[in-house]
Amino acid sequence: MNNLHYESDEEADENLQYQYERDEEADDEVGADYPVDYDVDEYGETLREKNYTLMNEEEIAKLEEDYITKVSTVLSISVSDACLLLPHFNWRVNDLQDEWFADEDKVRDRVGLLKKPVVDHSAAGDLKPTCGICFDEYDYSSTGSVSSILTASCGHPYCRDCLAGYISTSINDRGPACLMLRCPEPKCSAAIGPDLIQNVLLMSEKKEKDLYDKYKRYLLRSYVENHKKIKWCPAPNCEYAIHFDGVGEMVSYDVSCACSRKYCWNCTEESHRPVDCKTVKKWLLKNQDDSQNGKWIMVNTKPCPKCNRSIEKNLGCNHMTCRAPCRYEFCWYCLGPIRSGCHCNGFSRVKSDKVNVAEIDRRKAKRDLERYIHYYERWANNERSKIKAIEDFEKVKTLHIGKLGDLQENTVEHLYNFIIDAWQQIIECRQVLRWTFVYGYYLSEEEEQTKQDFFEWLQGHAEYSLEQLHNCAETELHSFLDSPNDIKDSKFINFKRNLTSLTKVTRNYFNKLARALEEGLPEVMIASGTKNRKRLPETEIESGTKKKMRQDGTASSSTNTSHDYEEDSWSCPDCTYVNPETTRKCLMCSPDWFCGSCTYRNPASSVRCEMCNNAET
Repeated sequence: MNNLHYESDEEADENLQYQYERDEEADDEVGADYPVDYDVDEYGETLREKNYTLMNEEEIAKLEEDYITKVSTVLSISVSDACLLLPHFNWRVNDLQDEWFADEDKVRDRVGLLKKPVVDHSAAGDLKPTCGICFDEYDYSSTGSVSSILTASCGHPYCRDCLAGYISTSINDRGPACLMLRCPEPKCSAAIGPDLIQNVLLMSEKKEKDLYDKYKRYLLRSYVENHKKIKWCPAPNCEYAIHFDGVGEMVSYDVSCACSRKYCWNCTEESHRPVDCKTVKKWLLKNQDDSQNGKWIMVNTKPCPKCNRSIEKNLGCNHMTCRAPCRYEFCWYCLGPIRSGCHCNGFSRVKSDKVNVAEIDRRKAKRDLERYIHYYERWANNERSKIKAIEDFEKVKTLHIGKLGDLQENTVEHLYNFIIDAWQQIIECRQVLRWTFVYGYYLSEEEEQTKQDFFEWLQGHAEYSLEQLHNCAETELHSFLDSPNDIKDSKFINFKRNLTSLTKVTRNYFNKLARALEEGLPEVMIASGTKNRKRLPETEIESGTKKKMRQDGTASSSTNTSHDYEEDSWSCPDCTYVNPETTRKCLMCSPDWFCGSCTYRNPASSVRCEMCNNAET
């Protein structure tokens, strides 16, 4: 299989030889379980450093505990009170400290941390307290060390069973709102803290540990959801979170969870390089928008000339009849009345100097719809290809590698990690290629034609290189499984070299492609930067500053009129654009040229191709 032309043959041979010699060492570094993260630098070398950390619930709970303890120490309050304060301030400790030290009483009233109880039980003497829910009388210590009457900071008494039912219902029905739980007394604003909830749920006869764990999980999730650098994995039933450490504008937000979910940490959508999160949101909303249905109606229907109701032609006859109560009869071609006979077959009769605005809008809508369908179909098709590749990858891991080991009488599975690496790269490249079509859709049609052509050329080359890798990993691997005799000769060694080389080349190309698109194709901007020059003002042209053309195509100045342009420049007689003397063609109106070797579109000023350095032919 031929190597891609963006790497020279000498470099390819050296890389192949080096890779083949280092297979044993490289296989020890690459895991056999999908997914594996690859961060590749501009030279195509794999970097193992990640800008994020995977955390389970135990590790996050330890961070949360340290955070609460720190706040408790600084504010000189209990840990339970700190757990009540932090969710009210969205876990922003600086805001909490500023307001606490500015007006502590105001913060206490807001959260429900009372300094003094509203009900003083010491003044009641020997009277038994009455539960505020069931109205039964209880002793404070009727069951040994476990009190039957419990109160919040307000002092309102409630029996253990009634308070347990109130707390349980709040946790089950109100969800995260149970972190803001208040006293059952209607007019009381006192908060029920974690210490009281723990006492009620764990010290009762019916120990409801699961319910208390649910409350703690709500507290933990509140901590994570308000943390700037920690987010939960969006996969269903996944209990992992990712602490992101990356900084900078061009940092990659692609992360991989232990549950095999790969996604963008910033927007929690699937990995979408080279498209930014804002564009992804627009694209997904567009796919769900009903406006595409409206465009389809505009393209495939015509309005009734009388009532403007949209009508679709579903029969072969051009005699259209609107539905009741309109019942207007008209011609489908010209929308004119048909009772007296329509004569719109002649071109001159339907031709009009007055432009039909509705027809223009209809044609524009049709073009927009076709353009959207073009990119959507390819975006969706690459998604199906990726899903199929994942299914095939599972078969490779579970069946094909084991069969290869049996055929070669080899029990060391990591020797086949080059196949694992190739399939992982296919899946990753399918995802990148998929989102390049979204990039192409939002690439403005008003952009320079050079940029559009260059993007489509890069995208086509990416498809070509990926298909080569996919074909090698799929078709050639099956040929060895179907022909066991070939696996023991040099053909399998050549297959390994070829697949390893294609994997590396494709990985490097896709990484550079994604980086170039994320930066807005700066190569095109640099190549076209010479076009942003000034034209001569019309007043100077009229006053005689126009250049005289020489026989060789350059120009010389015919006047001594002073202006701001270079003395050795010349003005195009067709478009008046001021060109440098070194240029023989006008940079403004001369056509660009395409390289015969690499098909790259070059500006008229270039004598050699800016991509492959070949001379203009």
